Amino acid sequence: MSPSGSSDVLSPSRLLARLRLDPYVVALLCAAGVAALLPVRGAPAEVLGVAVKVAIGLLFFLYGTRLSPSAAWGGVRQWRLHGLVLLITYAVFPMLGLVLGVLVPSVLAPELHLGVLFLCVLPSTVQSAITFTSVARGNVAAAICQASFSNVLGVFLTPLLAGLLVLSSGGGITPGALRDVVVLLLAPFAAGLLLRPVVGPRLREHAGVLGLLDRGVILVVVYLAFSRGTAAGIWDRLSPRDIGVLLAVCAVLLTAVLLGTGLLGRWCGFARQDRVVLVLCGANKSLASGLPMATVLFAGSANAGLVVLPLMLYHQMQLITCAWMARRFARSAEPAAEAVTPVAAAQLERGGR
Repeated sequence: MSPSGSSDVLSPSRLLARLRLDPYVVALLCAAGVAALLPVRGAPAEVLGVAVKVAIGLLFFLYGTRLSPSAAWGGVRQWRLHGLVLLITYAVFPMLGLVLGVLVPSVLAPELHLGVLFLCVLPSTVQSAITFTSVARGNVAAAICQASFSNVLGVFLTPLLAGLLVLSSGGGITPGALRDVVVLLLAPFAAGLLLRPVVGPRLREHAGVLGLLDRGVILVVVYLAFSRGTAAGIWDRLSPRDIGVLLAVCAVLLTAVLLGTGLLGRWCGFARQDRVVLVLCGANKSLASGLPMATVLFAGSANAGLVVLPLMLYHQMQLITCAWMARRFARSAEPAAEAVTPVAAAQLERGGR
């Protein structure tokens, strides 16, 4: 639920054409590469860390001001659909992450499995899920509702689930990190929700500038996380084999959820438009919410760079795969099916990767 976006609204077809290699993911990988070569250390790193925390609090305040209650409540009557997607997002995904623990340590490094667990407890995307649903001629109103529910719950559930799963896997989330969850995530988000009627219209007038702020902060978050990893020497422990295994794990995870949601939608007797929402919303994980949350939850950890690496790889995979699936869904739709609605276009303009 990110306030990012550009001043021009991209049509879904133009957007999908760019998803073959997402420029923003490339920028994130470049930030990680720069951190590996030129990490920030010492006092500058401490100052940057404080600045990033303040910026994250601002981002979650903006996320709260961007939430549209009318869009969220507009599709609440489809409780079966929304309940299943939320169950997949916050129950099935975490269980799959725990199952993948059988690969540790013989196949998958413990630090990378920690990142996979964190990936599994994140909320769904907003912009991507709605865009793909629109292109696939699915139930766009339900997708907007679902994305809103998922991200609101994610502010509360992701830190809780991350704490439970990480501790059960031998990781560490400190009391200071839990305090930061309240101060930097929950409190600013709640303040944004309360002040939305007052500041929301004015902030929407500057959506382009706020989008640059959003993306810029996340780039700095990645740079700082990977700088800490470089300073601690953790990259020396990461081999090409480890990267290959991680790519395979992310691919298996995405494939399992896509196939499972597709079969579940047919078994439950959902209409084609609702099956689109179940598949495309259920399989997506939010990069925009995940990276700032990782900075807060794993503050000061030398493994923070490894924790966010699975999310960055999975995000690119989901863009490519869901873009292809959206086209397939669209080809199977009725010719008269509705394409992009004004509501979806407005949501795209507001952003929310």
